Amino acid sequence: MSEVARQRLDKWLWFARFFKTRSLAAKIVSSGGVRINANRVTKSATAVAVGDVLTFAQGGAIRVVRVEAPGMRRGPATEAQALYTDLTPAPQPNTSATARVGARPTKKDRRALDKTRQTPLE
Repeated sequence: MSEVARQRLDKWLWFARFFKTRSLAAKIVSSGGVRINANRVTKSATAVAVGDVLTFAQGGAIRVVRVEAPGMRRGPATEAQALYTDLTPAPQPNTSATARVGARPTKKDRRALDKTRQTPLE
């Protein structure tokens, strides 16, 4: 009979080096910012197993990772990267119409622009 290795969610996130401290990982989990297999989780003691897919926000980006192994310790980054497979989609290029072309206008340039935009009264 094979036993599935399970580990606390906050501990695994800390071992995998997604968060600097375990208490920060627990705070993110308790605020409802983590999903396990598309189900929102609010308890940091929730167990994760190999094959679970985690979705959470980190540094302004949404991360999607698959758990590949339980952590034994918080080791170096190369050891932490072996704990998961990153499934995060590539970021979309910024094609907004407000993208700046060239340098930022100076105060003198803005005054000149304002002068040309003003409509004559009569």
